[in-house]
Amino acid sequence: MPWFGKKKPAPIRSLVCEGTVVQGNLRFVEGLRIDGEVQGDVTCDGERSLLVISEKARVCGKVKAGHVIISGEVRGPITALELLELQPGARVTGDVRYELLEMHQGAMVEGELRPLKSTDKPALKLAASNDA
Repeated sequence: MPWFGKKKPAPIRSLVCEGTVVQGNLRFVEGLRIDGEVQGDVTCDGERSLLVISEKARVCGKVKAGHVIISGEVRGPITALELLELQPGARVTGDVRYELLEMHQGAMVEGELRPLKSTDKPALKLAASNDA
């Protein structure tokens, strides 16, 4: 995908600061950066969205957004509708669904990685040999 064809990222309009603990589900529009802790689901209302979970952040719950960048810890399933970036310090415990995946060396995932558009192809069939 050429760089000039990329959409401009959604602006970050909300912030959960370091030292803040949110208990409960968190819904946002456009962009959210988490530097603190969220004990609940983090989801975006709308298609075009950006979620940044910094190296100091921790989320215990479901995560769903368009473009998700993780440098911290997530304990729960993740759905990235456009792009999932797992930075070197990312620690994920849970199943991951993504459209596109960028995983850096040092990122850890304990769970299943599956593309959103997984095609259920039949098992690989080998051509029969004509040697009898």
